[in-house]
Amino acid sequence: MPLPASPKVPGDMLADYQSENDLPLKTPPKAETPAAEKQPKRRRRGKAPAEALEMAAPAAAVTEKKSAASRRKKAAGKAAAQAARKAETAAAPKVQPPITLGTPSETKLPSLRRGRALPDPKMPRMFALDTNVLLHDPTCLFRFEEHDVFIPLTALEELDRHKTGMSDIARNARQVSRTIDQLMEATGNPDLSEGLPLSALGNREAKGKLYFQTGRLNVELPLPSDLKTGSGDNAILSSVLGITSVLKDHVVILVSKDINMRIKAATIGLPAEDYFNDKTIDDSDLLYSGKLSLPGNFWETHAKGMKSWQKDGFTWYRVKGPLVPQMLVNEFVYSESAQGGFEGIVSSVDRDEAVFRSLKNYTTPKNNVWGITARNSEQNFALNLLMNPEIDFVSLLGQAGTGKTLLTLAAALTQTLDERRYSEIIFTRATVSVGEEIGFLPGTEEEKMVPWMGALEDNLEVLNHTDASSGTWGHDTAQDIIRSRIRVKSMSFMRGRTFLNRFLIIDEAQNLSPKQMKTLITRAGPGTKIVCMGNIAQIDTPYLTEGSSGLTYVVDKFKGWAHAGHITLQRGERSHLADFASSVL
Repeated sequence: MPLPASPKVPGDMLADYQSENDLPLKTPPKAETPAAEKQPKRRRRGKAPAEALEMAAPAAAVTEKKSAASRRKKAAGKAAAQAARKAETAAAPKVQPPITLGTPSETKLPSLRRGRALPDPKMPRMFALDTNVLLHDPTCLFRFEEHDVFIPLTALEELDRHKTGMSDIARNARQVSRTIDQLMEATGNPDLSEGLPLSALGNREAKGKLYFQTGRLNVELPLPSDLKTGSGDNAILSSVLGITSVLKDHVVILVSKDINMRIKAATIGLPAEDYFNDKTIDDSDLLYSGKLSLPGNFWETHAKGMKSWQKDGFTWYRVKGPLVPQMLVNEFVYSESAQGGFEGIVSSVDRDEAVFRSLKNYTTPKNNVWGITARNSEQNFALNLLMNPEIDFVSLLGQAGTGKTLLTLAAALTQTLDERRYSEIIFTRATVSVGEEIGFLPGTEEEKMVPWMGALEDNLEVLNHTDASSGTWGHDTAQDIIRSRIRVKSMSFMRGRTFLNRFLIIDEAQNLSPKQMKTLITRAGPGTKIVCMGNIAQIDTPYLTEGSSGLTYVVDKFKGWAHAGHITLQRGERSHLADFASSVL
């Protein structure tokens, strides 16, 4: 509320303020007045006498100066106190609470996937490797980019125990030991407590260091009494707990393929993760299927500039449009409509232009392959790949009963015995049993592989009964001829070999690791065709999953190559019972 105006006289201080908010914090003391002239207690605002203001002005100025100086002094003191507290906080070392182990009611446990959400993403990380990671991927030391790697002493002892033998685990154990030895030689008499630079062998992507359980990292913390001290896993957990207490400026993460190991690590407060570098895909539903469904308006949206012609008994198409960049070479394209569907295969892709041709129809009896005809479109796609001499590598995925082995054997026999394109058929598979092992098998290499070749025998029996007019003598003769061209080989003796003009069939390929798959495929010489078959839903090899299987690996790596093709078979044709069991069990 504005004050009433008053004539400004010399020394009139109130005349310089326009509102009551502009009054000084401390008002000057009022002059003594006679008792008869005292104002009532109710406070009223009005004009002050000029004489009183002239007397109060000097005192008010002095009081205002003292109060302003006092306020400035208090503010300066408060700012100095705050600065001192900040300096003490910055200078004091950060003390982390010690790891306390107790009953579940006393200790707050982290989530099992704590490694996914680190306490501070900006803190440097150190990955402690379990033995199974080293045995699974001997090159895992160089897969952690700029982060450091820690190997407990117990892991080195377990590597030493697994190094003897001719198995893949033994080879991987020896390779890890050789890699560590080469790192030490490349560094030149290093101090292991300072770590070995992982880039010393030319792995530029590995910018961290390799540490061992030596020096200040040779610390082990006690585990809960329920965990036995003689266990190798528990010894590794104790070592990782020790370096966690030493390296306060690092986030230490345990990497293990063992699920129970990761669970135990989470219960004692250690971040733990699976080894993800070996996984090709995270979800098997995202795996390349080998076929692409064309929308109903495909020919309308891609009609501009489309060309078609006849060549070698096929109809060829050259199209341009928005769907072309999604196509891959040797990928099947199909459309379904009331007027009749279309099925073709992509021959080439160049930016926004694709060329594809029609397929040979193997569903008709005149185009049968060793008496076998395709029962659905997917089997027709598979036979077009298997019978194409320009395609050197074929991968077939599908559930049980989709016809993978039967179609492959029929195509192999036709091209080996009738067309003489290949000299013989080599059949091999991963010798991983579903249940318990039955022990050592007697006999030669092929005799030892007979129990594993039940699928081959069953399908050969089907193929040998396709011609009933030949009689018993003709049946036996045909069977002898067929078996004379089929060789059953063990994968244990494949290293170093070269196959010339062979039709190589790899069955149950889902049980192979990417390294084993590379070993087999690189055996192919000129004129050799390789077919990999399997069902990634039936993996029996420990530490292999749908995402890390060798079959998944080659499907993803070979897609789009001009001499490779893939198709996923989904419709079962073995029997109504087998098809129903595959879908509900």
